[in-house]
Amino acid sequence: MNRTELKDLLGALQEGRVSLDQALDRLQRLPFEDIGVAMIDHHRELRQGAPEVVFGEGKTIAQLEAIVARMQERGGNILVTRLDAAKGAALLARHPSGRFDPDGRTFTLVQKAVATAGRGTIAVVAAGTSDLPVAREAAVTARLLGHEVEELVDVGVAGLHRLFARAEVLRRAAVIIVVAGMEGALPSVVGGLVAAPVIAVPTSVGYGAAFGGVAALLGMLNSCAAGITVVNIDNGFGAAYAAHRINRGETP
Repeated sequence: MNRTELKDLLGALQEGRVSLDQALDRLQRLPFEDIGVAMIDHHRELRQGAPEVVFGEGKTIAQLEAIVARMQERGGNILVTRLDAAKGAALLARHPSGRFDPDGRTFTLVQKAVATAGRGTIAVVAAGTSDLPVAREAAVTARLLGHEVEELVDVGVAGLHRLFARAEVLRRAAVIIVVAGMEGALPSVVGGLVAAPVIAVPTSVGYGAAFGGVAALLGMLNSCAAGITVVNIDNGFGAAYAAHRINRGETP
């Protein structure tokens, strides 16, 4: 439930279109709902401006199906992240109107129109094609939160002319998410070119000395480009949520 839906409920109560008991029934289930395998935070959209997102990794198919089914009953939009092919296929079979993105490992179920939330475009820039799963997770998340997204893929420092050829995307973006593995240099390059906020996402892509993304993480944390924000390794969702808060046109 968001602020608009809560206002509608209180207005309906005031006008007599719903009874006091009906209103109480809806409100008592507002904060959270215990379904055994999870405690779903129905209050989050009202509190933070975006509904709860389900982290799929580590959950069984049965658990995911139970959580998504109960969330569907509430009529909101649903995002599940970090899904393998089997889990994505299972959710799609149960909810054929949803969408499973195998690149981003996400499942989305849109049940109501996504309201435009952004003051400008969010650019999602992936250094290499191998970074695409994390970049696509960020793009899917940002779009579901109501933002216009432009994606650039395979424009890393091994061939900077590819990035410069698409410089207009960077110039018009209000927020830029830069996803890179290996040594994690691309956010520093982008950060030195633009005035927009830059959110860096290290990925676990790389050979042995990349240490599963730690080398990229440290490189980004030590960037000499001022003001870069860094999220955790492979956390495309977290980067998109941060970009949402920066780019959001108004408070929730």
